[in-house]
Amino acid sequence: MNTSNERRLLVVFALTFGYALIQALGGWLSGSLALIADSGHMISDAAALLLALIAYRIARKPADATRTYGFHRIRVLAALANGASLLILVAWIGWEAISRINSPVEVLAGPMLVVAVIGLLVNIIGAWTLWSGNRDDGNLRGALLHVIGDLLGSVAAIAAAIGIMLTGWTILDPLLSILVALLVVKSAWGLVTDSIRVLLQAAPRGLDAAAAEREIAQLPGVLEAGHFHAWTLMDQTCVATVHVTPQPGTDALALPPLVAQWLKDQYAIEHVTVQVDPPGGLIQASH
Repeated sequence: MNTSNERRLLVVFALTFGYALIQALGGWLSGSLALIADSGHMISDAAALLLALIAYRIARKPADATRTYGFHRIRVLAALANGASLLILVAWIGWEAISRINSPVEVLAGPMLVVAVIGLLVNIIGAWTLWSGNRDDGNLRGALLHVIGDLLGSVAAIAAAIGIMLTGWTILDPLLSILVALLVVKSAWGLVTDSIRVLLQAAPRGLDAAAAEREIAQLPGVLEAGHFHAWTLMDQTCVATVHVTPQPGTDALALPPLVAQWLKDQYAIEHVTVQVDPPGGLIQASH
């Protein structure tokens, strides 16, 4: 099933990236900043699709002696670079839009409309291609959301082109470009912040490390728990380590699987390392 989904993503990536280049060229020729802004939005989505494709390839690539976690963080670095470059693009679009509001320029609404309609058709094909795949696949579901966002952007560009043709209000173009830029900055900022969280090995969202440590200490057979750490390896793959001390009479070997299963059930953490310390060991380790 992953092979089928990978092919679908590859087709949609080619359509999205190819049309983004056409849209940027059309925006430059027609003078439409809105088309250029939406091309930036589509490039961001093409990058997201590319990262999803890389995920499938990386999943098949085994770890080696020097990269024991494999090459998963390459995706994080790519996402960070993608988000940072998009924020720079948004800053330029915002500056240019303000300039055009103060000093309007001519926009060729006809070519703008043609390019926007082509974009709508491309996005409809892409959405249908992904919709007919396995929507239980997180990669595919995320890609579908991106394409739907592009589809809505094309609808907005069509509305602006028609509005300019009917009213002559070229100010609609920079106003729409600001709206599209806001959509871009939202996704770009999310990429940057999520990437930084992963690279800083912050605790996964929704996990309170101190509370989790206290709850582990309440598990049957556990006397003490400490030095709990959890971080995101990539996407939803999380890793955790913790030290525990067994209660008197408790089989120390029974605690690692108990704690690991509890963390998996409570926080969906699949990779857990549990160190069993003798009584007083946690106090000594803290010093």
